[in-house]
Amino acid sequence: MAASELYTKRARVWIPDAKEVWKSAELNKDYKNGDTSLQLMLEDGTNIEHKLDPKTKNLPHLRNPDILVGENDLTALSYLHEPAVLHNLKVRFMDSKLIYTYCGIVLVAINPYETLPIYGADIINAYSGQNMGDMDPHIFAVAEEAYKQMARDERNQSIIVSGESGAGKTVSAKYAMRYFATVSGSASEANVEEKVLASNPIMEAIGNAKTTRNDNSSRFGKYIEIGFDNRFRIIGANMRTYLLEKSRVVFQADEERNYHIFYQLCASSHLPEFKTLKLSSANDFLYTRQGRSPVIEGVDDTKELCNTRDAFTLLGINESYQMGLFQVLAAILHLGNVEIKDRDSDSSVIPANNRHLTAFCELVGVSYQDMSQWLCHRKLKTATETYIKTLPRLQATNARDALSKHIYAKLFNWIVEHVNKALITSIKKHSFIGVLDIYGFETFEINSFEQFCINYANEKLQQQFNMHVFKLEQEEYMREEIPWTLIDFYDNQPCINLIEAKMGILDLLDEECKMPKGSDDSWAQKLYNTHLKTCTLFEKPRMSNRAFIIQHFADKVEYQCEGFLEKNKDTVNEEQINVLKASKKFDLLVELFQDEEKATSPTGQPPGTGGRTRLSVKPDKSRDKSSKEHKKTVGCQFRNSLQMLMETLNATTPHYVRCIKPNDFKTAFSFDPKRAVQQLRACGVLETIRISAAGFPSRWTYQEFFSRYRVLMKQKDVLPDKKLTCRNVLEKLVQDQDKYQFGKTKIFFRAGQVAYLEKLRADKLRAACIRIQKTIRCWLVRKKYLRMRSAAITIQRFTRGYQARCLAKFMRRTQAATIIQKYQRMYVERKRYRQKQAAALVMQTILRAYMARQKYQALLREHKAVIIQKRVRGWLARCWYKRCLVSIVYLQCCIRRMRARRELKKLKIEARSVEHFKKLNKGMENKIMQLQRKIDEQTKDNRAINERLAGLESSYTAESERLRSDLSRLRGVEEEAKNKTNQVASLLEELERLRKELSTTQKEKKTIEDWAQTYRNEMEKMVSELKEENGSLKQDKDNLNRLIQEQSQQMTEKMARSIAQETQQLETDLNEERSRYQNLLTEHLRLEEKYDDLKEVMASSNVSKPGHRRTDSTHSSNESEYTYNSEYAELEEGSRAAEDVTRGMDTSLTLKLQKRLTELEQEKQSLRNELENKEDQFQRARARDDAEFKKARGAELEYESLKRQELESENKKLKHNLAEMRQSLLGNAAAGAGAPGSPAYKVLLEQLNASCEELDVRKEEVLILRSQLVSQKEAMHHKETMTEPSVYVGDVSKLKDADELKQACIGLKDTNRLLEHQLQTQRRSYDNEVEALRGELQNVKEENNRQQQLLAQNLQLPPEARIEASLQHEITRLTNENLELMADDPTASREARVIILRRMVDLMEQLEKQDRTIRKLKKQLKVYSKRIGEMGAGQTEGQTSPGQMVDEPIHPVNIPRREKDFQGMLEYKKEDELKLVKNLILELKPRGVAVNLIPGLPAYILFMCLRHADYVNDDQKVRTLLTSSINSIKKILKKRGDDFETVSFWLANTCRFLHCLKQYSGDEAFMKHNTPKQNEHTLSNFDLAEYRQVISDLAIQIYQQLIKCMENILQPMIVSGMLEHETIQGVSGVKPTGLRKRTSSIADEGTYTLDSILRQLSAFHSTMCQHGTDPELIKQVVKQQFYIIGAVTLNNLLLRKDMCSWSKGMQIRYNVSQLEEWLRDKGLMTCGAKETLEPLIQAAQLLQVKKKTDEDAEAICSMCQALTTAQIVKVLNLYTPVNEFEERVSVAFIRTIQTRLRDRCESPQLLMDTKMIYPVTFPFSPSSLALETIQIPSSLNLGFLTRV
Repeated sequence: MAASELYTKRARVWIPDAKEVWKSAELNKDYKNGDTSLQLMLEDGTNIEHKLDPKTKNLPHLRNPDILVGENDLTALSYLHEPAVLHNLKVRFMDSKLIYTYCGIVLVAINPYETLPIYGADIINAYSGQNMGDMDPHIFAVAEEAYKQMARDERNQSIIVSGESGAGKTVSAKYAMRYFATVSGSASEANVEEKVLASNPIMEAIGNAKTTRNDNSSRFGKYIEIGFDNRFRIIGANMRTYLLEKSRVVFQADEERNYHIFYQLCASSHLPEFKTLKLSSANDFLYTRQGRSPVIEGVDDTKELCNTRDAFTLLGINESYQMGLFQVLAAILHLGNVEIKDRDSDSSVIPANNRHLTAFCELVGVSYQDMSQWLCHRKLKTATETYIKTLPRLQATNARDALSKHIYAKLFNWIVEHVNKALITSIKKHSFIGVLDIYGFETFEINSFEQFCINYANEKLQQQFNMHVFKLEQEEYMREEIPWTLIDFYDNQPCINLIEAKMGILDLLDEECKMPKGSDDSWAQKLYNTHLKTCTLFEKPRMSNRAFIIQHFADKVEYQCEGFLEKNKDTVNEEQINVLKASKKFDLLVELFQDEEKATSPTGQPPGTGGRTRLSVKPDKSRDKSSKEHKKTVGCQFRNSLQMLMETLNATTPHYVRCIKPNDFKTAFSFDPKRAVQQLRACGVLETIRISAAGFPSRWTYQEFFSRYRVLMKQKDVLPDKKLTCRNVLEKLVQDQDKYQFGKTKIFFRAGQVAYLEKLRADKLRAACIRIQKTIRCWLVRKKYLRMRSAAITIQRFTRGYQARCLAKFMRRTQAATIIQKYQRMYVERKRYRQKQAAALVMQTILRAYMARQKYQALLREHKAVIIQKRVRGWLARCWYKRCLVSIVYLQCCIRRMRARRELKKLKIEARSVEHFKKLNKGMENKIMQLQRKIDEQTKDNRAINERLAGLESSYTAESERLRSDLSRLRGVEEEAKNKTNQVASLLEELERLRKELSTTQKEKKTIEDWAQTYRNEMEKMVSELKEENGSLKQDKDNLNRLIQEQSQQMTEKMARSIAQETQQLETDLNEERSRYQNLLTEHLRLEEKYDDLKEVMASSNVSKPGHRRTDSTHSSNESEYTYNSEYAELEEGSRAAEDVTRGMDTSLTLKLQKRLTELEQEKQSLRNELENKEDQFQRARARDDAEFKKARGAELEYESLKRQELESENKKLKHNLAEMRQSLLGNAAAGAGAPGSPAYKVLLEQLNASCEELDVRKEEVLILRSQLVSQKEAMHHKETMTEPSVYVGDVSKLKDADELKQACIGLKDTNRLLEHQLQTQRRSYDNEVEALRGELQNVKEENNRQQQLLAQNLQLPPEARIEASLQHEITRLTNENLELMADDPTASREARVIILRRMVDLMEQLEKQDRTIRKLKKQLKVYSKRIGEMGAGQTEGQTSPGQMVDEPIHPVNIPRREKDFQGMLEYKKEDELKLVKNLILELKPRGVAVNLIPGLPAYILFMCLRHADYVNDDQKVRTLLTSSINSIKKILKKRGDDFETVSFWLANTCRFLHCLKQYSGDEAFMKHNTPKQNEHTLSNFDLAEYRQVISDLAIQIYQQLIKCMENILQPMIVSGMLEHETIQGVSGVKPTGLRKRTSSIADEGTYTLDSILRQLSAFHSTMCQHGTDPELIKQVVKQQFYIIGAVTLNNLLLRKDMCSWSKGMQIRYNVSQLEEWLRDKGLMTCGAKETLEPLIQAAQLLQVKKKTDEDAEAICSMCQALTTAQIVKVLNLYTPVNEFEERVSVAFIRTIQTRLRDRCESPQLLMDTKMIYPVTFPFSPSSLALETIQIPSSLNLGFLTRV
C-alpha cells in the first residue's frame, strides 16, 4: 500500500515533542512522493511545517483510529509503535482509571498511587476459572492463567514481576500470591496459604524501606516458589533472596528511611517487654535519623510491629526467638551510636563507659573491653608473626558500620531460612508456581557496583524474555501453517558476554580482588586494555579514567569504578566476629554466626547478600579456616545464583508483569510521558511490540473477519464457505499479497492493514450514511416547503380579509364621527350654561356652609371636650379595673391550675372507664340540649314581641286612617268656611287647635315609630346574636366532633403506621436472622464435611483404629442429630489410640475447628431460640389455655386409669378362667371326661384360646401402661419447670400525648379491650366451670358404677384374687387423687408428688410381678394344652356316641373376612428399618418416582411408618427412624449432590415430610384445613417439635445445595448467553482484538445462547413441579436463579471493556425482556425475580442513554437507583464505541456524575455478591391427600411394610 494512500488530507500522525515525547497532528494536504515536508495542524489549531529527514525520508508514525484507542491489548492496535503504545496507556490510565493493560504476553501495570477496590474476594471469584482474554486485564488474570496452565499442562509456572523502585512490584507479587492462596486452598490442616501470606509482612519489615520514589520499596530481590500437590492445593513455599541493600543499614539519603523494622521497634519502645532494649525515639539513633524522615504518612509503626509479631507467631517463631531478634536489631542501633574519637592521626579511641556500647554489649552478651578494643584495632597476620594495628577514626567508623551491616545480613538470612522452614511441608510437591519480585533496570547520576549487578540481572531476564516471545510467535505461525521468515530481534548476548564471559568484567574484577595491591584504578585500566578496542558495547568516558560505559539493551550506563573492589570483597574485621561468637548469654547470636566458616554451594540457596556498598559472602565448604581469604566474591556468588534462577525460569512457563511508575511525585493518577517512555524502553514492552510488528501482529478468525467487514462485501461475494468468502474479498481489497496470510483458523495481517480495512469500512459506512442523510434531508426539505406553501396561502387569505374588515371599519368610523361632532357641540354649550349656574349655586352654598361650620365648630369643640373628659375618666377607671381583674384572674388561674391538675389526675384515672366518657358525652349532650332549649325560649319571646309589634302597627294604621278621615272632613269644613265668610274666626281658631293636635299626634306617631324601629333593631340584633351564638355553638360542636374524628383517625393511622413499621422491621430482622442462621447452617455443614474428611484421613492413616458409631441420645432429638457417642468400652480405647495418632498431626487446627464448631453450635442454638421467639410473635394464637390443658390432661389420665382398671379386671378374669380349668381337670379324672366334645374339653379349649389371645393383648397393654406412667411422671416434672407465659407488650395506654381527647380515646379503647377481655375471661371461666361440673358429675357417676362393679367382682372373686383387686383399686384411687391435686392446688401437690411417685414405682414393681405371674400362667397353659392333646390322641372314634355324631355333624364353613378400615399407618419390624431406609432413600431413583407415582410418596411412607411407631408408643423406634432417615438423606445428597434432579426430589420430599409433621402434630394452628378423618390421624404420644426444627434445618441445607447445584449448571451459560451471544443479529460488531483473544460473540456450535438459559430454566421448573415442590418454594428458587443471572451478568459487564457499548445495552435489554416473558408464561411475575434484574436493566439503560449535558447527568442519577456510585462510574469509564460514529464519555461528565452521587450512603463494593443466597422460608402447605388411600407400589420393594 503506497504512502500516498495513507498520508492524505485529515490523516493524523505523531511527531516528536521535547515535552510530551510525542504530539498528535493532522495533515492539511495530501503527501506526494518526493515532498520534503508535511503541512500539519496541531490539536490546538497551530499550523506547522514538519521537515522530513533528507537521508531516511521516514514519514511520521500514523495514528490509530479512535475506535482502537483504549484497547485492553496493545497488540490489537493496527499501528504498533512507541507513540501508539504510550497514548493507549495514557488514555486507559488517565481517562478510564484502568491500571492494567496487556501487551501480548506481558501485563503492564501502572502504579495508581491510590487504593483501588479491585482486589477483593469478589474480584478473585470473578476471575477464577475465566480465560485470560475473556476479562479485562488484571494481575488476577495472569495468576489464573498460570494456575490453569499448571493444572492443565502439568508444567511448572513462573510469574516475573519487574520494574523500577516504586512501580508496584511488591504489591503485584503480593496480590498474585493472595490469589493462589484464595483459589487453591490448603492441602493440609496447617493453613499453609495463611503462612505464605504471613511471610509478606515479615519480609517487608526487614527488607523494605522508604525511598524518595516509594514509601515501601523492596531493597532486595526474591523468588518465591509456591508448591502444590496433585490436587493443586498449596502445600508449602520456598523463598530465595538476592542482593540485599546492606548499605541502607548505616546510611540513608535525604527523605529516605532505614528498614521498617528499626522504626517499628523505636515506636514500640514504650511497651513493657521492650524496656530491656533501652530504645527511644528514632531521632535518637544515627542509623535511623540520617534521612530526616522518620515517619511515613498514614502508617502506624506500632501497629505494623504487631502485625509483624503475629506473622512470626503464625510461622512458628516463638516469643523467645522474637525477642532475640529484636535484641540484635536494638544492638545494631546502639552500635551505630557508639562515638569513636581521634587519639592521634593514626589511632582512635572509644570513651570509657559509653552507654550505647554498654547497651550493645549487654544486649549481645559480650565483653565491653573486647568490643571497644577491636572496634579501634585490627589484627594483621604474617607468616611468622601477628600484629595488632590501631585504626584511625575514619577506618574505625567504617569497621563499625561494616560490622553492623554484617550482623544485619546474617539476621536477614536467618529469618529467611526460618521462614522457609515454616513453609516447608512433608507432602510431596507435585508442581509449583514461582513469583519473581526483582528490581528493574536502574540508571542514576552515580552508578556503582549495585547498579552493575542489577542491570546484569536485567540483561539476563531480557534475553530470556526475548527468546520466549520469539518462541511464541514461531509456534503460532507453525500452528496456523503459514510461511514465515526469521524475525530479526535484538539479542543482548554480546552484552552478557562482556559481563560474564572469560576475561569479562566480572572475571577481571575477581582477578583484581586476588591481587595483593589491587585497586579500582588498576582494574579500570585492565578493562580499557581488554575491551575498549574489541567490544563496541564498551566505551570509555572522555573526561574520566575511573569509569566505563556499557551499552545495555535499554540505555547506556556510566559506572564509577570507585568502590567496586571493596564491595566485591565484602570484608569485615574477623576479631569482631570472634567476639560476637564468644557470647555466652545469647544463643541466637551464636546461631547466626555458627556457619561463618562454611561456604555456600554454588547451586544451593544464595544468601540474601549484596547492596549498594557491601554484600555478605560465605566461604567455600572445601576451604578450611586457613583459606578464608580465598572465599567467593560477591560477583561470583551473584553470577551463580543468577544462573540457577535462569535455569529455574527456563524450566517453567513464564508469565510477565511489567510495573510502570507514572510519575516521580507519587501523585494519584498523574502520567508523565517521559518517565513512562523510559520505563517502557527499559522493561522490554517496546521490544515486544517491535517483534510483533515485524511479523503479522493483527490476527482475525474467519468468522470475526466476516462479521466485521460484511459491509465491504457485495451480495454476490457472499458464499456458503466463509473462509473462501474472506479470501476472495481480501484479495480484492488489498492488492499486496505480502500484507496478509491465510492460516488454518485465522487471517494474519501486517501492521497497518487493520487500520486500512477500518478506513475502508468507515468510508463505506460514511457513504451509506451520506446517502441516508441525503434522502432524509430531501424528504425533510420537501415537507418543509409544502408546509411553507400552505402557510403562505393561509396568510394571504387572512390578510385580504383583514383589509376588507379595515375598510368597513373606516366607513363606520366616519359616519360615527359626524354624529359625535353634533352631539359634542351640543354638549359643550349645555356644559357652559350649567357651569355658570353651578358657580352661582356654589358661591351661595359656600357662604352658607361657612356660617354653619362656624357654629358647628363651636358646638363640636364643646361636645368633644365633654367626651374627652368622659373618656379619660373612663380610661382611668378601666385601668384600675383591669389591674384588679388581672390580679384576680391570675389568682384564679393558679387555683384553677392546681385544681385542674388534681382533676386531670382523676380524669386520667377515670378516662379508662367507659362511664366517664359517657358522662363527658352526656354533659356535652346536656349542654347542647340546654342551648337548644334556650334558643327555643328566645324564639318564643321573639315571636311574642313580633306579635306585639304587629298589634302596635295595626293600631297605628287604624289611628292614621282615622286621622286622615278627620283631615278630609276638616278640609271639607274649611271649604265650607271659605264659603261662609262669616265663620272665619271660629274656623281659624278651630284650625289652629287642630293643627296643634295634629302636630302632637305627629310627634306621638314619630315617637311610636322611633320606639318601634328601636325595638325592631334590638330584636333583630338579639336574633342575630342568638343565631350567631347558635351557629358558633354548632360550629364548636362540629369542630369538636371533627377534632375527635381527626384525632381518632390520626391515632388509628399513627398506630397503623407504627404497627406496619414495627412489622416491617420485625420482618427485616427476621429475614436477617434467618439469613444469618442459614449461613451458620452452611458453615456448620462445611465444618461437618471437613470433619468427615479429617476422619477419613485418620481412618486411612490407621486402618486398625476402631471407629466411632453415630448413635442416638435418649435426652434430646438435637443431640441425636449432632452428637457422636461411643457405644462400647473398646471403642473408647480405640478413640484414645486415635488421639495418640493424631497428636503427630497439627492439633492446632483440630482445636480451632472444635472450638469453632462449639461456638457455631451455640450461636446456632441461640439463633434458633431467637428465631422461635420472633416467630412466636406472629403465632401467639397457637397458645393454649391452662384450663383446657388441665381438662385434656385430666381426661387423658382418667382414660389411662380406666385402661389400667380394665387390664386388672381382665387379669382377674384370666386367673378365674385358669382356676375353672384347673378344677375341671382335677374334678374329672375319668378317661372319658377329657374326650373331645365333652363339656370339660370345650371349656378347656375355649379358655385356652381366649387366654392365649388375651395374654398377648394384655402384655402389650401392660407395656403401654408402663410407658404412660413414665410419660405422666415426665409431664408432671415438665409442668413444674414450665416458664411463665409471656406478657403482652403492646400497651397502647403508655403513649403519652398532651391532647386530652387523644388520651380519652386511648383510654376508651383500653377500657373496651379490658371489658372485652374480662367478658371473655368470665365467659371462659363460666364455660370451664360448667364443663368441670359436668366432668365431675360424669366422674361421680362413673366412679359410682366402678365402685359397684368392683364390689360385685370382689364378692365373686376368691380370696387370693380379692387382694389383687384391692391393689388395682388402690392404683385407681391414687391416680384420681393425683389428678385432683394437680387440678385443685398445684402448690400443695408438689409436696405429695414425691410420695405419689414412690407409690407409683411400687405399683410398677407390682405390675412387673403380675407380668411375671402372667408369663408363668401362660407356660402352665401350654403344659395343660399339651396334656389335653396327648389325652385326645389316645381316644378312638368308636368311643363317641352315635347320637352325638347325628346331632352335631361337622362341616367345613367359609368364614368371610371383614374388610379392614385402614388408619393410614405402615407397620414394620425393627430389623427391617435398614431395609426401609435403603430401598426408600438410598437406592431410590427420583426419575421413576416423579413420573410414575404421586409427588412426595417417600415422605408420606416415612410419615406413615412414623405414625405407627407413635401409635405403639415406641420412642426408640421413632428416634431411630427419624435419625436414620435424616442421615440417609444427608448421605445420598453428599453422594449425588451435583445432580439437580436428586437434590430437587429430596427437597420436595423433606418439605412434604415437614408439612406432614406439622399437619398431624395436633397443633390447632396447623389443623385448620384438615378433614375430620385427617384430624383422627394426628400423633398421639410424642411431641416432635424439636425434630421439626432439625428437619427444617435439613431442608435449608438441601435448598442451599440445590442453589449451588443450579448455580454450577447455569454459571457457564450466563456470560455467553446474556452478554456474548448476539440475540439480535447484526446489532453489535466485533472490534479488532489482540493476542489475548476473547471468546467470540458469534454463535458457534456448542456456544451457549439465551435459548439455552431459557431451556435450562424451564427444565428446572418442570423438574420441581414434577417432584411436587411447593409453589412458594419454587418462587424462591426462581428468584435466586434470576439473582444469580443478573449478578453474574452485571459483574462480567463491569469487568469487560468490550461489553460496554450502546449495541450491547440493546442486546442486554432484549435478553432481559425474554426472561420477563418466561416469568410471565410460568406465572411467576409476583415472585420478586424481576426486581433482582433491576441493577442489570439500569446498567443496560446507562449504556444507551445520552451522556453529554448536565440534564443527562441528572437523568442518569435519578434512573440508576439500584446501581452503586462505583458501578455507575465504572460503566461510564468502560463505555467503548464500537463504531466511529459513537462518542466516548468525557472525563468532565464522569466527574459531574461523581459530584452528584457524592451524598449517596452505600457500599463501595464494585461487584455484586454472586454467593449471596436469599433466606429461605417454608410456608406451611397442608396436603389434602388421605393417608389411608395411599398405595405402595411394588417397584419400591417395600413388601415388608404392612398397612394398618
